[in-house]
Amino acid sequence: MAFLDRSQIVRTADRTPLAHGKELMVGVLLAALIATLAIRNLVPADALAPAIVTLLFVVGAATAGAAWLCQAGRFRIMWLDLAASLTFIGVVISVLIEPDQMVRLFTLSDQPE
Repeated sequence: MAFLDRSQIVRTADRTPLAHGKELMVGVLLAALIATLAIRNLVPADALAPAIVTLLFVVGAATAGAAWLCQAGRFRIMWLDLAASLTFIGVVISVLIEPDQMVRLFTLSDQPE
């Protein structure tokens, strides 16, 4: 009964420090929320959703860049997961943007609002 022989099981006493992925994700999303609240008064209401999406894409790209600079494989995967999550959230929010909203952002109009 070789499968009952538990002498082969070795427990490692020295565990690597845990990656704080959840705390990092909450921190980045909280920072994005604070930035959204800050730019809410600076941009028109029609431009708020595209500004948020752009902010999420920029933060996701910066996070992916930080991941490629990170040397530890485990931490790199965590940073890449965070960048992918931010990009996914940006894509989901961009679905909510109406096409005429984007047209109004890029065309100049002489008509009063």
